[in-house]
Amino acid sequence: MSAPIQLRTLRVLFATQVIGGTGSALGGAVTALLAAEIAGIGVSGLAQSTGVVGAALFAIPATALVHRLGRRPSLAAGYACAAAGALLIVIAAMHRSIPLLFTGTFLLGGSTAANYQSRYAAVDLAAPELRGRHLSLVVWATTLGAVIGPILAAPAGALLARYGIPTLAGPFLFSALLFGLAAAVLLALLRPDPAVVAGVHASAGRGPGIREGRRVVAALPAARLGVAAMAVGHVVMVGVMTMTPVHIRSAGHDAAHTLGIVGLVLSCHIAGMYALSPVFGWLTDRIGRRAVIALGVALLLAACAVAGTAGQSPAGLAAGLLVLGTGWSATLVAGSTLLSDVVPTERRAAAQGFADLVMGLAGASAGALSGVVVGSWGYPALTLLAAVATVPLIAAVALARRASPAEPARA
Repeated sequence: MSAPIQLRTLRVLFATQVIGGTGSALGGAVTALLAAEIAGIGVSGLAQSTGVVGAALFAIPATALVHRLGRRPSLAAGYACAAAGALLIVIAAMHRSIPLLFTGTFLLGGSTAANYQSRYAAVDLAAPELRGRHLSLVVWATTLGAVIGPILAAPAGALLARYGIPTLAGPFLFSALLFGLAAAVLLALLRPDPAVVAGVHASAGRGPGIREGRRVVAALPAARLGVAAMAVGHVVMVGVMTMTPVHIRSAGHDAAHTLGIVGLVLSCHIAGMYALSPVFGWLTDRIGRRAVIALGVALLLAACAVAGTAGQSPAGLAAGLLVLGTGWSATLVAGSTLLSDVVPTERRAAAQGFADLVMGLAGASAGALSGVVVGSWGYPALTLLAAVATVPLIAAVALARRASPAEPARA
């Protein structure tokens, strides 16, 4: 009976990932630029990282909602928070209010949290040998919306400028509408709830929380590696991606021209993040979780080298961020699958929530520091530091292979 439910679940998650992905990419393309215009380059990375913090902290109530009510209300709540945040950002831009801007970007993190939590909903009912592919399918669905989003940023800004909305704020109004639609689709169609059917949902009581998830992860070496893969991949991706639009703007283009270049570069980046995720999902099931994590590290290092030496070349930056996205995708898919493999069902949501909290806070730290690094030493120095950040994960993968050289391919 679970197979038909799993198919329906994947279809609904696929649709909402497309809708929510478009909304996230519309706003994400211009967040750093809007923050730089209102508050200056030095805090532009901080504004972007505020959204990452919001996504990380939303993992705490999201985990509680999964245990109490299931995946459906948890995911819908994330998109509802993001819709409110997008509207606040529009108001902040019109009044040039830094507090409102940071509040809005914090709430906007709910869409990222819902996006990430959807991958776990995809494996609640998946057979172990298919977990990597099902998880990656939902990750891939974001491609369709996320690639389109940055391209639509410029026309969305121009369309609403005639009504007094700043060009860099216009995309957020459309984001709010899309987030609301995603929440409505989830509430109406994600039935039956996969967490309830799988037993991840607690029928009585609060269920295990983030603290229990931390204890579970700490006790399982494979779970620790999965969380480390997600966190390090996120640090490198967020750190480099956050400052790339500001680096492009430093070439001296006007706002409209900058939006066009940023849209192209970020579309390539987001394509890398999501388009090849089914390939990494297949490889995760075929050659093993740890092998794909190692592949992801290699791609992240290559991306830092390409982006760091690209100068102001749109083609070079697009290539670097495309590879950056693929490295992030590999570490996310393989790390998430490895974590879901080894954690008992009744503790899985707690461990997943803890993993997303760690991943989000790590990425937020990278985003906050990225503006300082670029302002002090430049964009190439940022990519060099991002490459250095992969060293702990390289060591963790090497130690895991040495500890269990004869593990099965799926592990």
